[in-house]
Amino acid sequence: MVASPVVQSQGLHHITLNGADKKTSIDFWEGVLGMPFIFEQPNLDNPDENHLYFDPGDSRLVTIFTDEKRSPDKSKVGTEIGSVHHIAFDVSSASFSQIIERLEKRKIAHSGAKDRGFMDSIYFQDPLGLLIEIASYRFIPPIGSTHSDVLRAAHLIRLKLGDYNINQKHLALAIEKLSKTIRPSLSK
Repeated sequence: MVASPVVQSQGLHHITLNGADKKTSIDFWEGVLGMPFIFEQPNLDNPDENHLYFDPGDSRLVTIFTDEKRSPDKSKVGTEIGSVHHIAFDVSSASFSQIIERLEKRKIAHSGAKDRGFMDSIYFQDPLGLLIEIASYRFIPPIGSTHSDVLRAAHLIRLKLGDYNINQKHLALAIEKLSKTIRPSLSK
């Protein structure tokens, strides 16, 4: 039996959020998270809204629908099934080391740094109550492989060893395995 073809994703194109007013969006997405505000136009499906575009650092987009008649309201963010739990953004370990100090200077409440085994994370809310995660991988994938390649290999190693979650040992073994596959040696 032949499986039906899939719609093959090649990466995240953009995320669009419902925002409040333009100033609130620019102050947070550019002012706090450092994402350049790159352009705006009307929401082509709703002429009462504006559509702001921000670059999160990988040339993809985070976009926000705004309306000057709306103001921030944290009570609107839901946690029911089907709602967004959080959005995570990648930063270098150097940037991650500065995040607590920078959030506290802005008086933004946060979770403190969280050890996720394969990455470090910190959580806080945007002005509308959406949970934001800043994450920093604890490893660099071998040239020719991706973070997902390393995580998949580390997961398989973790399962084989019967460990609870991915940790540094699994990452190191996965990187070694991928490196030998990508760059095999002629010696025994």
